[in-house]
Amino acid sequence: MYTAMAAQRCGVAVSLFAPRPVPLPDVLRPVAVRLTEWLGPAVAPDELPRFEISHEGGTTTYIEAFFGSESALMPASLPDDLSRYDVVHVVPLGDVHRQIEFIRGCRERGAKLVSAGTYINSVLAEPALIRRIIEETDIFFMNRGEAAALFGSIQAAATRPGKLLFVTMGSQGARVIQGGCASDVPSVPAKELDPTGAGDTFCGATLAGVICHMHPVMAARAAAPLAAEMIEQLGPTALLSGGPPSVPLETTVTVDAAQVERIAHLLARLDDASAFPFVSPELPTVGHPKAVDFFFAATLQQFGFWSVQGGRFDAPLVAQLGGTALKGSFYLFSAFLRRLERDEEFCSPARQAAMTVDELREVFRADDGSDPMPALDLHLEQAHAYGRDMLALGLRPEDVLRNARGSSHPLRTFLSQLDRVGGYKEDPLRKKSGLLALILSQRPERFLAFGDDEDVDPVIDYHLMRSCLRTGLIDVHDGTLRAALNARQVIGAPEEWVVRLAAYRAIQQVVKASGKSLGAVDWFFFGARRRCPEMSVPVCAQCPVDPVCAHRVGLFQPVHRTAFY
Repeated sequence: MYTAMAAQRCGVAVSLFAPRPVPLPDVLRPVAVRLTEWLGPAVAPDELPRFEISHEGGTTTYIEAFFGSESALMPASLPDDLSRYDVVHVVPLGDVHRQIEFIRGCRERGAKLVSAGTYINSVLAEPALIRRIIEETDIFFMNRGEAAALFGSIQAAATRPGKLLFVTMGSQGARVIQGGCASDVPSVPAKELDPTGAGDTFCGATLAGVICHMHPVMAARAAAPLAAEMIEQLGPTALLSGGPPSVPLETTVTVDAAQVERIAHLLARLDDASAFPFVSPELPTVGHPKAVDFFFAATLQQFGFWSVQGGRFDAPLVAQLGGTALKGSFYLFSAFLRRLERDEEFCSPARQAAMTVDELREVFRADDGSDPMPALDLHLEQAHAYGRDMLALGLRPEDVLRNARGSSHPLRTFLSQLDRVGGYKEDPLRKKSGLLALILSQRPERFLAFGDDEDVDPVIDYHLMRSCLRTGLIDVHDGTLRAALNARQVIGAPEEWVVRLAAYRAIQQVVKASGKSLGAVDWFFFGARRRCPEMSVPVCAQCPVDPVCAHRVGLFQPVHRTAFY
């Protein structure tokens, strides 16, 4: 019930398969009216399952549990067709064997995605069966005690490529595990009154985000406020309130709404604010037979084109390749294209999975024989992660595109598939996934056509963050962070995140207010690297937004090593 009501509170339609009390007790009427359907056998109210829990010192103890009519539920009673549901979640049911039977029954009835949870007694008594459930479901939820008992430690928790595992950790937040990739999500501060159902609330809210095509990490981030709100009130009171939960806004770095309107107004009138077709000497020719493989393998490598000296940003990557001085992303594209022309299978998942450090160093070798890549080890890791996940999932780039083209929402389907693939899945803001979608849609071949109501979310790299900071689209209120940005000092992940998330939201608002496509707005700000460069004085007179720019030219993008951008 907590899971169902949490999902419903987040705006999705929910049906519940469970014992259905007749007559309906008054206490359950607010639940019943919020459900699309209450499926399941009719039972007397006193046959409903119930339990008593004690929460002391961060420890949960089940004092009494009565499973009642729930123990009589059988898969044969499920609806014949479950394919109309985006996800089916199966609770522990007090019996791990029956839970497995229900999971298999859901599969037999066409369930698209199957999710499940557990509880500590099952983990302790039947660890092998819990592992089997994780294997047979797409999404699994557990708390830190259960994860530690099953895997030995939370750090050791993992699942197969393509699957999701969410581990709730109380006041320490939650861990999101995508195959072997783990990301931590912070909790939202709360004054705990009744923590019963906190994990189920997080589960329902997270599932709502996932089926609404949010990145798994962003779905968990969006679920945290509802879990915090719920434990501050008795029982499910908060889940029966109206409207989705509000997400606390970051105060360290914020979007300047007035500046968004000013800049959007200027962009709306620019004829040259148009999307880039991704055709250039550094990219495959139009109609190249391996163009799709190339873009899948090379786009995930679009990150880290700068070096550090003495804890500060030192210089961007600029090197000679084929007699031409190239910078950052175009150097990388050109290096991959050079190798592809000699080896047509170079960009295949199998070759990327088997890449050696010597081979990759040779790929990136400049005309003078040097390796200009500042983070070669990360590039090798990304190549391996991409290749291995694609092979494990049995996917080729063309398969990903075919699945997307066959969907009613091609872009959503495309991004959701990349959320399972190394090199793309790790970034909650999907920078490289969004960039790949733009490339494939804007190339003359039109490899990917978006749905009528679809557009890519902001593709936030360090050029766009620098533009947002300097133009005043975002304001940095923390003096220490502002000083570090001005000094081009290396900063930590939490500081980088608040800048990047604010830039993401600012560009979202500029797109909406300007009426331009995300591709056009992204290319305009990416092109600003020439007018407002990293290593020389900005040429403000050449910038179309100069009349309204805040001219905070001392500010610099976050200096933080990541494989996201």
